[in-house]
Parts: sequence; structure tokens; C-alpha cells
Amino acid sequence: MLVALSPYAQFQPSCFHLVKMGFVIGYTTGMAAGALFSIFSCLRIGIRGRGLMGGVRKTMMQSGGTFGTFMAIGMDI
Repeated sequence: MLVALSPYAQFQPSCFHLVKMGFVIGYTTGMAAGALFSIFSCLRIGIRGRGLMGGVRKTMMQSGGTFGTFMAIGMDI
């Protein structure tokens, strides 16, 4: 929900909206970084096929969630 600043219909996003936006931006950035790093490390140690996909998926979710949480906290501050 947007909060009015003045009677001239200028709006700013609410705190919840900023936290949500920070989490989404951080989650997508963390997933991209997790994909790059995990693909490189899995291929370097020789993991292929289903093991590669499972490892990449797990690392992407973990890094996305971690970075998204920190970005949400940063947007709140």
C-alpha cells in the first residue's frame, strides 16, 4: 500500500513493499551467483548429469535465500 506524502498525490512505497522488493532483488541476484559458482565447482570436480542438476538447484536456492534475506534487512534499515 502506498503512503501519501502531500495532498498533491505524491506517493512513496510502504516499508513492507520496500522489504519485499529488497528480498526479490536479492533472491534473484543470489540465484544467479549461485548458479555460476555451483556449475563451475561441480564441473571442476567432475559431477555430471542428475548430480549436477541437483547440486546446482540446491546451491541456487541456498544462496538466493541467504542473499535475499540480507537484502530485505538492508532495505528495511
